[in-house]
Amino acid sequence: MRQKKAKKMSVTAYKRTISHTEEPRQIERRILASVTSRLEVACEAFDSQQEKPERLRILADGLREILWENQRIWLTFKADLAEAENGLSAELRAALISLSLWVETHTKGVLAGSRNVQPLIDINRNIIDGLGGRSIRVAAE
Repeated sequence: MRQKKAKKMSVTAYKRTISHTEEPRQIERRILASVTSRLEVACEAFDSQQEKPERLRILADGLREILWENQRIWLTFKADLAEAENGLSAELRAALISLSLWVETHTKGVLAGSRNVQPLIDINRNIIDGLGGRSIRVAAE
């Protein structure tokens, strides 16, 4: 019981330290970069596979959880973008909400074994670049 409490306290302290030392954009960028790097590891095996049963096996071997994590990040972005207090312009917010809806739809296709992972990686990389202050490239499916 002591270990759980100590671990919870250290995680809480870590989160507090991070929130005081990183800007929200840096935190978003770091979280998105983490899930994107894990998507990249699974991407080649999944996208190069043409057989649906094999794609579904790859999903079951861990890709599904990574996709769900990516989805949760985008759902969080969408919820934040919908808040009136969000400081981005209405035009940019609308574009990013539209992009989050695309991510949801595309992810469903990947989970069904009928879409590739690479377009999700491309979108994430563009957003990571934007959060880092670099210009965003147009991703093609």
